[in-house]
Amino acid sequence: MKKITIAIDGFSSTGKSTLAKQLANHLGYIYVDTGAMYRAVALFAMQNGYINADFFDKQTLINNLPNIKLQFKFNADLGFAEMYLNEVNVETEIRTIEVSSFVSKVAEVSEVRAKLVEQQKEMGKDKAIVMDGRDIGTVVFPDAELKIFMTASATTRAQRRYDELIKKGDTVTFDEVLANVEERDYIDTHRKDSPLVMAEDAIEIDNSHLNREEQFELVLELVNEITKKV
Repeated sequence: MKKITIAIDGFSSTGKSTLAKQLANHLGYIYVDTGAMYRAVALFAMQNGYINADFFDKQTLINNLPNIKLQFKFNADLGFAEMYLNEVNVETEIRTIEVSSFVSKVAEVSEVRAKLVEQQKEMGKDKAIVMDGRDIGTVVFPDAELKIFMTASATTRAQRRYDELIKKGDTVTFDEVLANVEERDYIDTHRKDSPLVMAEDAIEIDNSHLNREEQFELVLELVNEITKKV
């Protein structure tokens, strides 16, 4: 079976990473969570005092981009690769509501996007890859054989994110999470550089009423149809 590139874009908390992991594991493909890369840069900015609730020193972050080393290292126990920032495992730290509140602002910076898109293109040069994010089908892999665009209502996505954070032991309110989801939606769709839009040839999936297995089977059927044709 010929290997293809699978690009999964969509709004925050639509389960892009979950679907991408399922597909990569089933197909034996490489999985890349580009959101984790942007989250790691946001964490770096937070750790170094470049960004907080009232302040964002974009230029200092840009100047320090050469000092940011991002790596995915496979964790056999978990079954997927974790994000490392300058040789430190930050997989847990990057999933907090604090990082979520800054990641879209950091992702707006053109120099940050250029750095990460260059790395992402290199990762996918040999195909057999599933990559999820905001601009995979439009910017990173515009020639991907399969492009998925995932969406769901803001309330549904906030509830999923809230449940996930509570399960991890975080102290958050539903309203706080919903506000974060809505703010990220606005920033992601209104930024000047690579805004979140659905590629013309993408297949839109609203998973508001789909469980993980239903969603997986639906997309796997699309993958099988395409691999028969290429």
